[in-house]
Amino acid sequence: MTANKFLYHTQCPHCAAQGRDRSGDNLAVYDGGFGNCMKCKAKVKMDTDTVHVKRVYTNNEQDKNMDFIVGEYEAIEPRKIPESICRQYGYQIGERFGEKAHIANFYDDSKTLIGQKYRMKGKRFSCNGDISGLWGKQLWTTGKKIVITEGELDCLSVATVQGGKWPTVSIPNGAAGAKKCLMKEMEWLQNNFDEIILMLDNDEPGLEAAKECAELFEPGKCRIAKLPVKDASECLMLGKDAEIINAIWRAPVFRPDGIINANDVVDSICAAYKPADALYPWGGLNEITRGLRKGEIVTFCAGTGIGKSQIMRELAYHILKENPTTGLGYIALEESIKRTSFGLMSIEADRLLHLDETITEAELREYHGRVFGNNNVYLWDHWGSLDPAVLISKIRYLANGCGVQWIVLDHISIIVSGMVGGDERRELDNIMTNLRKLVEELNVGLLLVSHLKRPEGKAHEEGAKTSLGQLRGSASIGQLSDLVIGVERNQQDPEKKHVSTVRVLKNRFSGDTGVACTLNYNTTTGRMVEDDALAIGTQEEEEIIF
Repeated sequence: MTANKFLYHTQCPHCAAQGRDRSGDNLAVYDGGFGNCMKCKAKVKMDTDTVHVKRVYTNNEQDKNMDFIVGEYEAIEPRKIPESICRQYGYQIGERFGEKAHIANFYDDSKTLIGQKYRMKGKRFSCNGDISGLWGKQLWTTGKKIVITEGELDCLSVATVQGGKWPTVSIPNGAAGAKKCLMKEMEWLQNNFDEIILMLDNDEPGLEAAKECAELFEPGKCRIAKLPVKDASECLMLGKDAEIINAIWRAPVFRPDGIINANDVVDSICAAYKPADALYPWGGLNEITRGLRKGEIVTFCAGTGIGKSQIMRELAYHILKENPTTGLGYIALEESIKRTSFGLMSIEADRLLHLDETITEAELREYHGRVFGNNNVYLWDHWGSLDPAVLISKIRYLANGCGVQWIVLDHISIIVSGMVGGDERRELDNIMTNLRKLVEELNVGLLLVSHLKRPEGKAHEEGAKTSLGQLRGSASIGQLSDLVIGVERNQQDPEKKHVSTVRVLKNRFSGDTGVACTLNYNTTTGRMVEDDALAIGTQEEEEIIF
Protein backbone atom coordinates (compact mmCIF):
# COMPACT_ATOMS: atom_id res chain seq x y z
CA MET A 1 0.00 0.00 0.00
CA THR A 2 1.09 3.59 -0.56
CA ALA A 3 1.91 5.77 2.44
CA ASN A 4 -0.93 7.26 4.48
CA LYS A 5 -3.59 5.07 2.92
CA PHE A 6 -6.81 4.50 4.82
CA LEU A 7 -7.01 1.10 6.54
CA TYR A 8 -10.12 0.93 8.71
CA HIS A 9 -12.29 2.73 11.29
CA THR A 10 -12.10 2.09 15.03
CA GLN A 11 -12.85 3.73 18.35
CA CYS A 12 -11.13 7.03 19.24
CA PRO A 13 -9.49 6.73 22.69
CA HIS A 14 -10.01 10.47 23.39
CA CYS A 15 -13.73 10.34 22.58
CA ALA A 16 -14.11 7.08 24.50
CA ALA A 17 -12.52 8.63 27.59
CA GLN A 18 -15.14 11.40 27.51
CA GLY A 19 -18.06 9.16 26.64
CA ARG A 20 -18.58 10.70 23.18
CA ASP A 21 -17.72 7.79 20.86
CA ARG A 22 -20.98 5.82 20.97
CA SER A 23 -20.63 4.28 17.52
CA GLY A 24 -17.07 3.08 18.09
CA ASP A 25 -15.80 4.09 14.63
CA ASN A 26 -14.84 7.75 14.78
CA LEU A 27 -11.10 7.09 14.33
CA ALA A 28 -9.88 6.60 10.75
CA VAL A 29 -6.60 4.62 10.83
CA TYR A 30 -3.95 4.98 8.12
CA ASP A 31 -0.98 2.83 7.26
CA GLY A 32 1.45 5.58 8.33
CA GLY A 33 0.90 4.55 11.93
CA PHE A 34 -1.60 7.22 12.92
CA GLY A 35 -5.33 7.82 13.15
CA ASN A 36 -7.50 10.93 12.70
CA CYS A 37 -10.71 11.31 14.71
CA MET A 38 -13.68 12.59 12.69
CA LYS A 39 -15.41 13.88 15.85
CA CYS A 40 -12.82 15.46 18.17
CA LYS A 41 -10.17 16.03 15.44
CA ALA A 42 -7.46 14.35 17.54
CA LYS A 43 -4.47 12.75 15.81
CA VAL A 44 -3.67 9.43 17.49
CA LYS A 45 -0.40 7.55 17.17
CA MET A 46 -1.08 3.88 16.51
CA ASP A 47 1.73 1.59 17.69
CA THR A 48 2.19 -1.91 16.25
CA ASP A 49 0.31 -3.64 19.04
CA THR A 50 -2.63 -1.26 18.84
CA VAL A 51 -2.92 -1.69 15.07
CA HIS A 52 -2.68 -5.46 15.44
CA VAL A 53 -5.49 -5.55 17.99
CA LYS A 54 -7.80 -3.04 16.31
CA ARG A 55 -7.38 -4.17 12.74
CA VAL A 56 -9.77 -6.59 11.12
CA TYR A 57 -6.81 -8.52 9.73
CA THR A 58 -3.59 -9.32 11.50
CA ASN A 59 -0.97 -8.78 8.81
CA ASN A 60 -0.42 -5.66 6.70
CA GLU A 61 1.48 -7.65 4.07
CA GLN A 62 -1.53 -9.89 3.64
CA ASP A 63 -3.54 -6.87 2.45
CA LYS A 64 -0.72 -5.57 0.29
CA ASN A 65 -0.28 -8.70 -1.81
CA MET A 66 -3.87 -9.89 -1.87
CA ASP A 67 -5.78 -10.13 -5.17
CA PHE A 68 -9.12 -8.37 -5.45
CA ILE A 69 -12.13 -10.35 -4.26
CA VAL A 70 -14.93 -11.32 -6.62
CA GLY A 71 -18.31 -11.38 -4.90
CA GLU A 72 -21.94 -11.75 -5.91
CA TYR A 73 -24.57 -9.11 -6.60
CA GLU A 74 -27.38 -9.33 -4.08
CA ALA A 75 -30.16 -7.12 -2.82
CA ILE A 76 -29.38 -5.64 0.59
CA GLU A 77 -32.83 -6.26 1.99
CA PRO A 78 -32.39 -4.77 5.50
CA ARG A 79 -31.37 -1.55 3.78
CA LYS A 80 -34.11 -1.77 1.09
CA ILE A 81 -31.48 -1.56 -1.67
CA PRO A 82 -32.32 -3.71 -4.74
CA GLU A 83 -29.86 -5.94 -6.58
CA SER A 84 -30.11 -3.77 -9.71
CA ILE A 85 -28.66 -0.74 -7.91
CA CYS A 86 -25.88 -2.86 -6.36
CA ARG A 87 -25.06 -4.25 -9.81
CA GLN A 88 -25.05 -0.76 -11.34
CA TYR A 89 -22.51 0.47 -8.78
CA GLY A 90 -20.41 -2.71 -8.53
CA TYR A 91 -21.32 -3.32 -4.89
CA GLN A 92 -20.97 -7.02 -4.06
CA ILE A 93 -21.28 -9.46 -1.18
CA GLY A 94 -18.36 -11.85 -0.77
CA GLU A 95 -16.01 -13.47 1.68
CA ARG A 96 -12.74 -12.10 3.02
CA PHE A 97 -10.52 -14.15 5.28
CA GLY A 98 -13.45 -16.46 5.98
CA GLU A 99 -15.80 -13.65 6.95
CA LYS A 100 -18.76 -12.23 5.07
CA ALA A 101 -17.95 -8.82 3.66
CA HIS A 102 -19.59 -6.08 1.59
CA ILE A 103 -17.30 -5.13 -1.30
CA ALA A 104 -17.25 -1.63 -2.77
CA ASN A 105 -15.28 -1.60 -6.02
CA PHE A 106 -13.33 1.50 -7.06
CA TYR A 107 -12.47 2.17 -10.72
CA ASP A 108 -10.22 4.63 -12.54
CA ASP A 109 -11.26 6.81 -15.48
CA SER A 110 -10.84 3.87 -17.87
CA LYS A 111 -13.18 1.81 -15.68
CA THR A 112 -10.36 -0.47 -14.54
CA LEU A 113 -10.72 -1.90 -11.03
CA ILE A 114 -8.05 -0.23 -8.86
CA GLY A 115 -9.27 -0.71 -5.30
CA GLN A 116 -11.76 -2.33 -2.95
CA LYS A 117 -13.20 -1.26 0.35
CA TYR A 118 -14.55 -3.93 2.66
CA ARG A 119 -17.26 -3.63 5.28
CA MET A 120 -17.64 -6.41 7.85
CA LYS A 121 -20.08 -6.99 10.67
CA GLY A 122 -19.82 -4.42 13.44
CA LYS A 123 -18.96 -1.54 11.07
CA ARG A 124 -15.38 -2.75 10.65
CA PHE A 125 -13.64 -1.55 7.52
CA SER A 126 -10.51 -2.38 5.58
CA CYS A 127 -9.31 -1.77 2.05
CA ASN A 128 -7.04 -2.94 -0.74
CA GLY A 129 -5.58 -0.85 -3.54
CA ASP A 130 -6.45 2.77 -4.32
CA ILE A 131 -9.71 4.03 -2.79
CA SER A 132 -8.84 7.73 -2.67
CA GLY A 133 -11.35 8.94 -5.28
CA LEU A 134 -15.12 9.29 -5.32
CA TRP A 135 -16.90 5.95 -5.25
CA GLY A 136 -19.29 5.51 -8.17
CA LYS A 137 -17.54 8.13 -10.31
CA GLN A 138 -17.09 5.71 -13.23
CA LEU A 139 -20.86 5.74 -13.89
CA TRP A 140 -21.19 9.42 -14.64
CA THR A 141 -19.72 11.84 -17.15
CA THR A 142 -21.83 14.97 -16.87
CA GLY A 143 -25.15 16.21 -15.50
CA LYS A 144 -27.06 19.09 -14.01
CA LYS A 145 -26.81 17.85 -10.42
CA ILE A 146 -24.58 15.40 -8.60
CA VAL A 147 -25.25 14.18 -5.06
CA ILE A 148 -22.26 13.36 -2.84
CA THR A 149 -22.87 11.20 0.25
CA GLU A 150 -20.66 10.14 3.15
CA GLY A 151 -20.77 6.38 2.59
CA GLU A 152 -21.42 3.72 -0.01
CA LEU A 153 -24.69 2.54 1.55
CA ASP A 154 -25.92 6.14 1.63
CA CYS A 155 -24.99 6.50 -2.03
CA LEU A 156 -26.88 3.31 -2.91
CA SER A 157 -29.88 4.56 -0.89
CA VAL A 158 -30.04 7.85 -2.80
CA ALA A 159 -29.60 5.97 -6.08
CA THR A 160 -32.45 3.65 -5.08
CA VAL A 161 -35.00 6.43 -4.57
CA GLN A 162 -33.89 8.03 -7.86
CA GLY A 163 -34.04 4.76 -9.81
CA GLY A 164 -30.30 4.94 -10.52
CA LYS A 165 -30.91 7.67 -13.12
CA TRP A 166 -29.14 10.65 -11.59
CA PRO A 167 -25.45 11.11 -10.69
CA THR A 168 -24.73 10.03 -7.12
CA VAL A 169 -21.29 9.26 -5.65
CA SER A 170 -19.71 8.86 -2.22
CA ILE A 171 -16.57 9.99 -0.46
CA PRO A 172 -14.53 6.94 0.60
CA ASN A 173 -13.20 7.70 4.08
CA GLY A 174 -15.89 9.46 6.08
CA ALA A 175 -16.30 13.12 6.99
CA ALA A 176 -12.67 13.52 8.06
CA GLY A 177 -11.46 12.73 4.54
CA ALA A 178 -14.19 14.56 2.60
CA LYS A 179 -12.31 17.78 1.86
CA LYS A 180 -9.17 15.98 0.71
CA CYS A 181 -11.19 13.72 -1.59
CA LEU A 182 -13.09 16.62 -3.18
CA MET A 183 -9.89 18.60 -3.68
CA LYS A 184 -8.64 15.67 -5.75
CA GLU A 185 -11.89 15.50 -7.74
CA MET A 186 -12.49 19.26 -7.95
CA GLU A 187 -11.74 19.69 -11.68
CA TRP A 188 -14.04 16.81 -12.62
CA LEU A 189 -16.87 18.12 -10.45
CA GLN A 190 -16.40 21.75 -11.45
CA ASN A 191 -16.35 21.10 -15.20
CA ASN A 192 -19.06 18.45 -15.52
CA PHE A 193 -21.87 19.40 -13.14
CA ASP A 194 -23.88 22.58 -12.69
CA GLU A 195 -24.76 21.88 -9.05
CA ILE A 196 -23.05 19.87 -6.34
CA ILE A 197 -25.41 18.58 -3.62
CA LEU A 198 -23.53 17.64 -0.44
CA MET A 199 -25.58 15.09 1.52
CA LEU A 200 -23.16 14.14 4.28
CA ASP A 201 -24.29 12.77 7.64
CA ASN A 202 -26.60 14.97 9.68
CA ASP A 203 -24.24 15.14 12.67
CA GLU A 204 -21.56 17.56 13.82
CA PRO A 205 -18.62 16.07 11.84
CA GLY A 206 -20.78 15.69 8.70
CA LEU A 207 -22.19 19.21 8.80
CA GLU A 208 -18.76 20.72 9.45
CA ALA A 209 -17.22 18.69 6.62
CA ALA A 210 -20.01 19.79 4.25
CA LYS A 211 -19.24 23.41 5.02
CA GLU A 212 -15.50 22.91 4.45
CA CYS A 213 -16.15 21.14 1.15
CA ALA A 214 -18.62 23.76 -0.09
CA GLU A 215 -16.04 26.50 0.45
CA LEU A 216 -13.76 24.80 -2.11
CA PHE A 217 -16.03 25.71 -5.03
CA GLU A 218 -17.13 28.88 -6.73
CA PRO A 219 -20.04 30.76 -5.11
CA GLY A 220 -23.43 29.26 -5.92
CA LYS A 221 -21.99 25.92 -7.04
CA CYS A 222 -22.70 23.92 -3.88
CA ARG A 223 -25.87 23.15 -1.95
CA ILE A 224 -25.98 21.39 1.41
CA ALA A 225 -28.85 18.93 1.83
CA LYS A 226 -30.06 18.23 5.34
CA LEU A 227 -31.93 15.03 6.16
CA PRO A 228 -34.42 14.54 9.02
CA VAL A 229 -32.32 11.66 10.38
CA LYS A 230 -28.61 10.83 10.45
CA ASP A 231 -28.11 9.70 6.84
CA ALA A 232 -29.77 8.60 3.61
CA SER A 233 -29.56 4.90 4.47
CA GLU A 234 -31.51 5.41 7.69
CA CYS A 235 -34.01 7.55 5.79
CA LEU A 236 -34.65 4.77 3.27
CA MET A 237 -34.96 2.09 5.96
CA LEU A 238 -37.60 4.22 7.70
CA GLY A 239 -39.57 4.53 4.47
CA LYS A 240 -38.78 8.24 4.12
CA ASP A 241 -38.02 8.04 0.40
CA ALA A 242 -39.73 11.37 -0.27
CA GLU A 243 -37.61 13.05 2.41
CA ILE A 244 -34.45 12.16 0.48
CA ILE A 245 -35.85 13.60 -2.75
CA ASN A 246 -37.04 16.73 -0.96
CA ALA A 247 -33.65 17.20 0.68
CA ILE A 248 -32.00 17.15 -2.75
CA TRP A 249 -34.37 19.56 -4.48
CA ARG A 250 -34.80 21.91 -1.54
CA ALA A 251 -31.14 22.08 -0.55
CA PRO A 252 -30.22 25.77 -0.12
CA VAL A 253 -27.26 27.28 -1.94
CA PHE A 254 -24.28 27.39 0.40
CA ARG A 255 -23.16 30.84 1.40
CA PRO A 256 -20.17 31.50 3.66
CA ASP A 257 -21.02 32.69 7.16
CA GLY A 258 -22.35 36.21 7.13
CA ILE A 259 -23.42 36.29 3.47
CA ILE A 260 -27.17 36.92 3.42
CA ASN A 261 -29.67 37.40 0.64
CA ALA A 262 -31.36 40.73 1.36
CA ASN A 263 -34.75 39.22 0.47
CA ASP A 264 -34.34 36.72 3.32
CA VAL A 265 -34.18 39.49 5.94
CA VAL A 266 -36.84 41.85 4.59
CA ASP A 267 -38.74 41.88 7.90
CA SER A 268 -35.76 43.01 9.98
CA ILE A 269 -34.56 45.50 7.38
CA CYS A 270 -37.92 47.17 6.91
CA ALA A 271 -38.80 47.41 10.60
CA ALA A 272 -38.90 51.00 11.86
CA TYR A 273 -35.38 52.21 12.56
CA LYS A 274 -34.70 53.01 16.21
CA PRO A 275 -32.23 55.90 16.26
CA ALA A 276 -31.20 55.45 19.91
CA ASP A 277 -31.31 52.77 22.61
CA ALA A 278 -30.30 55.23 25.34
CA LEU A 279 -29.42 58.92 25.66
CA TYR A 280 -26.46 60.89 26.96
CA PRO A 281 -27.08 63.01 30.03
CA TRP A 282 -26.23 66.13 28.02
CA GLY A 283 -28.55 67.60 25.36
CA GLY A 284 -25.83 69.03 23.13
CA LEU A 285 -24.23 65.61 22.73
CA ASN A 286 -27.59 64.03 21.93
CA GLU A 287 -28.22 66.73 19.33
CA ILE A 288 -25.14 65.76 17.31
CA THR A 289 -24.89 62.01 17.98
CA ARG A 290 -28.66 61.18 18.12
CA GLY A 291 -27.99 59.20 21.31
CA LEU A 292 -26.42 55.85 22.19
CA ARG A 293 -27.00 52.63 20.24
CA LYS A 294 -26.28 49.02 21.00
CA GLY A 295 -23.90 47.39 18.54
CA GLU A 296 -21.69 50.51 18.49
CA ILE A 297 -18.34 51.49 20.03
CA VAL A 298 -18.18 55.02 21.42
CA THR A 299 -14.65 56.09 22.32
CA PHE A 300 -13.98 59.02 24.65
CA CYS A 301 -10.50 60.48 24.51
CA ALA A 302 -8.77 63.24 26.48
CA GLY A 303 -5.46 64.17 28.02
CA THR A 304 -4.33 63.15 31.48
CA GLY A 305 -6.47 64.43 34.38
CA ILE A 306 -9.19 65.94 32.20
CA GLY A 307 -12.01 63.91 33.78
CA LYS A 308 -12.60 60.95 31.47
CA SER A 309 -13.45 58.58 34.32
CA GLN A 310 -16.00 60.98 35.80
CA ILE A 311 -17.65 61.35 32.39
CA MET A 312 -17.93 57.55 32.16
CA ARG A 313 -19.55 57.39 35.59
CA GLU A 314 -22.04 60.09 34.59
CA LEU A 315 -22.89 58.09 31.44
CA ALA A 316 -23.28 54.81 33.33
CA TYR A 317 -25.43 56.41 36.03
CA HIS A 318 -27.67 58.10 33.45
CA ILE A 319 -28.18 54.87 31.48
CA LEU A 320 -29.14 53.01 34.68
CA LYS A 321 -31.54 55.71 35.85
CA GLU A 322 -33.27 56.14 32.49
CA ASN A 323 -33.37 52.38 31.81
CA PRO A 324 -33.80 50.71 35.25
CA THR A 325 -34.08 47.18 33.89
CA THR A 326 -31.05 47.30 31.61
CA GLY A 327 -27.83 45.48 32.55
CA LEU A 328 -24.52 47.33 32.72
CA GLY A 329 -20.97 46.02 33.08
CA TYR A 330 -18.29 48.38 34.38
CA ILE A 331 -14.63 47.50 33.74
CA ALA A 332 -12.36 50.14 35.32
CA LEU A 333 -8.74 49.09 35.04
CA GLU A 334 -7.21 52.08 36.86
CA GLU A 335 -9.34 52.06 39.99
CA SER A 336 -10.76 49.63 42.53
CA ILE A 337 -14.37 48.50 42.46
CA LYS A 338 -14.84 50.49 45.70
CA ARG A 339 -13.73 53.70 43.96
CA THR A 340 -16.04 52.97 41.01
CA SER A 341 -18.94 52.23 43.35
CA PHE A 342 -18.35 55.38 45.41
CA GLY A 343 -18.22 57.39 42.17
CA LEU A 344 -21.64 56.14 41.06
CA MET A 345 -23.11 56.48 44.55
CA SER A 346 -21.79 60.06 44.79
CA ILE A 347 -23.75 60.98 41.68
CA GLU A 348 -26.88 59.58 43.33
CA ALA A 349 -26.11 61.48 46.55
CA ASP A 350 -25.15 64.64 44.65
CA ARG A 351 -22.06 64.97 46.81
CA LEU A 352 -18.56 63.50 46.95
CA LEU A 353 -19.04 60.68 49.40
CA HIS A 354 -15.40 59.67 49.63
CA LEU A 355 -14.55 63.18 50.92
CA ASP A 356 -17.45 63.34 53.39
CA GLU A 357 -16.08 62.43 56.80
CA THR A 358 -19.54 62.61 58.38
CA ILE A 359 -21.16 59.96 56.16
CA THR A 360 -22.49 56.94 58.06
CA GLU A 361 -22.53 53.32 56.98
CA ALA A 362 -26.31 53.37 57.00
CA GLU A 363 -26.33 56.28 54.57
CA LEU A 364 -23.83 54.54 52.33
CA ARG A 365 -25.97 51.41 52.28
CA GLU A 366 -28.98 53.50 51.33
CA TYR A 367 -27.14 55.08 48.36
CA HIS A 368 -25.74 51.69 47.42
CA GLY A 369 -29.26 50.25 47.27
CA ARG A 370 -30.49 53.11 45.10
CA VAL A 371 -27.75 52.54 42.52
CA PHE A 372 -27.20 48.80 42.67
CA GLY A 373 -30.44 47.50 44.19
CA ASN A 374 -31.83 46.28 40.86
CA ASN A 375 -29.08 43.63 40.65
CA ASN A 376 -28.16 44.78 37.15
CA VAL A 377 -24.68 46.30 37.60
CA TYR A 378 -21.60 44.08 37.29
CA LEU A 379 -18.09 45.21 38.25
CA TRP A 380 -14.84 43.44 37.37
CA ASP A 381 -12.41 43.28 40.26
CA HIS A 382 -9.18 43.71 38.31
CA TRP A 383 -6.48 46.35 38.10
CA GLY A 384 -3.87 47.03 35.41
CA SER A 385 -2.89 45.20 32.24
CA LEU A 386 -4.37 41.83 31.29
CA ASP A 387 -4.47 39.19 28.59
CA PRO A 388 -6.73 40.56 25.80
CA ALA A 389 -8.29 37.11 25.36
CA VAL A 390 -9.41 37.21 29.00
CA LEU A 391 -11.01 40.62 28.44
CA ILE A 392 -12.97 39.32 25.44
CA SER A 393 -14.07 36.28 27.44
CA LYS A 394 -15.26 38.45 30.35
CA ILE A 395 -17.27 40.75 28.08
CA ARG A 396 -18.89 37.77 26.37
CA TYR A 397 -19.82 36.36 29.79
CA LEU A 398 -21.25 39.72 30.92
CA ALA A 399 -23.50 39.79 27.84
CA ASN A 400 -24.49 36.13 27.59
CA GLY A 401 -24.35 35.12 31.24
CA CYS A 402 -25.48 38.30 33.01
CA GLY A 403 -27.75 39.92 30.42
CA VAL A 404 -25.62 43.06 30.22
CA GLN A 405 -26.45 45.44 27.34
CA TRP A 406 -23.94 48.23 28.02
CA ILE A 407 -20.22 47.90 28.78
CA VAL A 408 -17.94 50.64 30.12
CA LEU A 409 -14.22 49.95 29.52
CA ASP A 410 -11.93 52.48 31.20
CA HIS A 411 -9.46 52.33 29.56
CA ILE A 412 -8.06 50.45 26.55
CA SER A 413 -4.50 51.79 26.74
CA ILE A 414 -3.73 50.06 30.05
CA ILE A 415 -4.57 46.61 28.67
CA VAL A 416 -1.21 46.39 26.90
CA SER A 417 0.76 48.57 29.32
CA GLY A 418 2.46 45.57 30.88
CA MET A 419 3.72 44.11 27.62
CA VAL A 420 7.46 43.38 27.55
CA GLY A 421 9.16 43.49 24.18
CA GLY A 422 5.88 43.28 22.26
CA ASP A 423 4.35 45.43 19.56
CA GLU A 424 1.87 47.65 21.41
CA ARG A 425 0.33 49.08 18.25
CA ARG A 426 -0.31 45.66 16.73
CA GLU A 427 -1.74 44.35 19.99
CA LEU A 428 -4.15 47.29 20.18
CA ASP A 429 -5.13 46.65 16.56
CA ASN A 430 -6.02 43.07 17.47
CA ILE A 431 -7.94 44.15 20.57
CA MET A 432 -9.99 46.72 18.67
CA THR A 433 -10.74 44.23 15.87
CA ASN A 434 -11.97 41.69 18.41
CA LEU A 435 -14.02 44.31 20.28
CA ARG A 436 -15.60 45.40 17.00
CA LYS A 437 -16.62 41.81 16.23
CA LEU A 438 -17.87 41.32 19.76
CA VAL A 439 -20.26 44.28 19.91
CA GLU A 440 -21.78 43.17 16.60
CA GLU A 441 -22.09 39.56 17.75
CA LEU A 442 -23.53 40.36 21.18
CA ASN A 443 -25.45 43.54 20.23
CA VAL A 444 -24.08 45.46 23.21
CA GLY A 445 -23.07 49.09 23.43
CA LEU A 446 -19.40 49.64 24.34
CA LEU A 447 -18.31 52.92 25.97
CA LEU A 448 -14.55 53.02 25.67
CA VAL A 449 -11.85 55.34 27.06
CA SER A 450 -8.58 55.97 25.23
CA HIS A 451 -5.61 58.17 26.09
CA LEU A 452 -4.13 60.69 23.67
CA LYS A 453 -0.61 61.29 22.46
CA ARG A 454 0.97 64.54 23.56
CA PRO A 455 0.44 67.14 20.82
CA GLU A 456 3.08 69.52 19.56
CA GLY A 457 2.97 72.89 21.25
CA LYS A 458 0.22 73.42 23.81
CA ALA A 459 -0.61 70.35 25.91
CA HIS A 460 -4.10 68.93 26.39
CA GLU A 461 -4.11 69.94 30.05
CA GLU A 462 -3.57 73.50 28.79
CA GLY A 463 -6.65 73.31 26.57
CA ALA A 464 -5.23 71.93 23.28
CA LYS A 465 -7.88 70.70 20.85
CA THR A 466 -8.33 66.96 20.47
CA SER A 467 -8.14 65.18 17.10
CA LEU A 468 -8.39 61.63 15.76
CA GLY A 469 -4.72 61.65 14.85
CA GLN A 470 -3.81 62.00 18.54
CA LEU A 471 -5.36 58.69 19.64
CA ARG A 472 -2.61 56.84 21.42
CA GLY A 473 -1.15 53.54 20.29
CA SER A 474 -3.22 52.53 17.25
CA ALA A 475 -5.14 54.19 14.43
CA SER A 476 -7.62 51.31 14.59
CA ILE A 477 -9.13 52.83 17.75
CA GLY A 478 -10.46 55.67 15.62
CA GLN A 479 -11.14 53.56 12.54
CA LEU A 480 -13.21 50.88 14.29
CA SER A 481 -15.13 53.14 16.65
CA ASP A 482 -18.56 54.34 15.55
CA LEU A 483 -18.17 57.60 17.44
CA VAL A 484 -15.09 59.31 18.83
CA ILE A 485 -15.63 62.08 21.34
CA GLY A 486 -12.82 64.31 22.57
CA VAL A 487 -12.83 66.21 25.86
CA GLU A 488 -10.70 69.36 26.31
CA ARG A 489 -10.00 71.50 29.39
CA ASN A 490 -7.42 74.11 30.34
CA GLN A 491 -6.45 73.16 33.87
CA GLN A 492 -4.15 76.19 34.14
CA ASP A 493 -6.82 78.83 33.51
CA PRO A 494 -8.13 79.98 36.94
CA GLU A 495 -11.50 80.94 35.50
CA LYS A 496 -12.10 77.96 33.22
CA LYS A 497 -10.14 75.13 34.84
CA HIS A 498 -13.37 73.29 35.65
CA VAL A 499 -14.99 73.83 32.23
CA SER A 500 -14.62 71.03 29.63
CA THR A 501 -15.39 71.23 25.93
CA VAL A 502 -16.95 68.10 24.43
CA ARG A 503 -16.06 67.71 20.76
CA VAL A 504 -17.41 65.01 18.39
CA LEU A 505 -14.46 63.95 16.22
CA LYS A 506 -16.15 61.09 14.35
CA ASN A 507 -19.81 60.23 13.92
CA ARG A 508 -20.55 57.27 11.68
CA PHE A 509 -24.29 57.39 12.43
CA SER A 510 -25.22 60.89 11.25
CA GLY A 511 -21.95 62.42 10.06
CA ASP A 512 -22.30 65.48 12.32
CA THR A 513 -19.11 66.58 14.08
CA GLY A 514 -17.83 69.54 16.04
CA VAL A 515 -18.34 71.01 19.51
CA ALA A 516 -21.40 69.45 21.15
CA CYS A 517 -21.48 71.14 24.54
CA THR A 518 -19.45 72.38 27.49
CA LEU A 519 -19.53 70.74 30.92
CA ASN A 520 -18.97 72.48 34.24
CA TYR A 521 -17.47 70.40 37.03
CA ASN A 522 -18.95 71.18 40.46
CA THR A 523 -16.24 70.68 43.06
CA THR A 524 -18.83 70.25 45.82
CA THR A 525 -21.15 67.69 44.23
CA GLY A 526 -18.64 66.12 41.83
CA ARG A 527 -21.18 66.40 39.02
CA MET A 528 -20.49 67.44 35.43
CA VAL A 529 -23.34 69.72 34.40
CA GLU A 530 -24.02 70.99 30.91
CA ASP A 531 -23.64 74.72 30.31
CA ASP A 532 -27.03 75.71 28.88
CA ALA A 533 -25.61 78.72 27.08
CA LEU A 534 -23.45 76.49 24.90
CA ALA A 535 -25.42 73.28 25.06
CA ILE A 536 -27.33 72.64 21.89
CA GLY A 537 -24.88 71.43 19.33
CA THR A 538 -22.88 74.60 18.69
CA GLN A 539 -20.86 74.36 15.46
CA GLU A 540 -18.67 77.45 15.81
CA GLU A 541 -15.43 75.53 15.24
CA GLU A 542 -13.58 76.39 12.09
CA GLU A 543 -12.89 72.87 10.81
CA ILE A 544 -13.99 69.25 10.86
CA ILE A 545 -11.14 67.10 12.15
CA PHE A 546 -10.51 63.91 10.25
